[in-house]
Amino acid sequence: MPPSPAASPSPAPAPSPNPEHTRRLRRVALSGLLGTAVEFYDFLVYGTVAALVFGELFFPGADPAVGTIAAFGTFAAGYVARPLGGIVFGHFGDRLGRKSMLLLTMGLMGGASFLIGLLPTYDTIGVWAPVLLITLRVVQGIAIGGEWGGATLMVVEHAGERRRGLWSSFTQMGAPLGSLISAAVVALVSTLPKDQFTAWGWRVPFLLSVVLLGVGLFVRLKVVESPLFAEVKKDRGEARLPILDVLRRPRPVLLACCVGIGAFTAQSLLTSYLIAYATGIGYPRPQVLTALTVSAAVALVVLPCASALSDRVGRRPIVLAGALLSAATAFPVLSLVDSKSQGALILAVVLGHGIAQSLMYAPLGALFSEMFGTRVRYTGASLGYQGATLVGAGFSPVIAGSLVAGSGNSTPVALLLCGGSLITALTVWFVRETSRTSLSGAAAEVPTAPHTEEITA
Repeated sequence: MPPSPAASPSPAPAPSPNPEHTRRLRRVALSGLLGTAVEFYDFLVYGTVAALVFGELFFPGADPAVGTIAAFGTFAAGYVARPLGGIVFGHFGDRLGRKSMLLLTMGLMGGASFLIGLLPTYDTIGVWAPVLLITLRVVQGIAIGGEWGGATLMVVEHAGERRRGLWSSFTQMGAPLGSLISAAVVALVSTLPKDQFTAWGWRVPFLLSVVLLGVGLFVRLKVVESPLFAEVKKDRGEARLPILDVLRRPRPVLLACCVGIGAFTAQSLLTSYLIAYATGIGYPRPQVLTALTVSAAVALVVLPCASALSDRVGRRPIVLAGALLSAATAFPVLSLVDSKSQGALILAVVLGHGIAQSLMYAPLGALFSEMFGTRVRYTGASLGYQGATLVGAGFSPVIAGSLVAGSGNSTPVALLLCGGSLITALTVWFVRETSRTSLSGAAAEVPTAPHTEEITA
């Protein structure tokens, strides 16, 4: 099996546990969980509401299918901006520190979401409505592009060598927790009569982001800087231009991007796009949102279990198992959705998203962090992760919407889901196992390592 670069070929001795370190690590993990949940709540609320009403509010007069595609086009704009956010915040995170960037990304995301809740619609200001919507969506994308890398690194770089997967799962759990909260809030306001939901109810989830923002900032202010970065800073070993150091040896970034494609294709198609598709074939909105809520609750259990297991058996076997499961069940999952049974819909989303997608997604925080050295880790991990989201999630709803509108059935959606999962499964074979590598030391100060021996799971 061809090797891929890792941070270091051998593990460092596990540090002796002490109460202060444990308290600090728990605080950092809670900060990562809450911060990422807030960011994903804001980001996913947009996708949910876009599927429900943005077509008619910001792109009126268009055919319903065209309006949905246009609404998801603004959805894609946020994903296009995410790699830019990864580069910008990665640069300053590798130069100035992780904590300050995380405070900034959270503030940007919360502010943009609140302003979306105040936006006038097309009937009020005409073409400026979609222009402002896209602008704020881009700001959201830039913010979340810098959030995941910093939050994950703060946890991974505080954790010990043997439990990085488990501790990184707290940040990974922010996505389904944010999805759970957003689905619950939108489900609540969706009980309003349709005219009231269209008039003002859709704004409520965006305006509530201010409350979540306050909680997240309060927790995040109490964490301390990453000890590994503090050591680099003390030695004045920061990279001058981290992005150039990463791109000189692009193999880790390309591998990270391809490994993540399956998870983000599944996430996008089986959450945001599913709302538009399922309601379009006759499911009531509350039934669809209930299915997503159940799936998010299942993911909150699967993610820490799969992440902890990756500390024992390796990152690669867990990702591979999820990718193969997702590919194998792609067509059955969409057939269940097409059955128009609420029970079948819940089973489909739980199987495809709550279980298969979670298995692919769970180890990525630790895996991507372990593929880069401390000096460029924020930039490298962010760029790989956000590149995967752009390819896997950014355009999948637009492509699926266009193909379904032309074919009239769900086969294109199943093909996209299966294809993304197979890309992940194939790429895993070229990725070196990293679960036993050390994040510190001179060997970790370059994005790739020259050794060639294979580390098996």
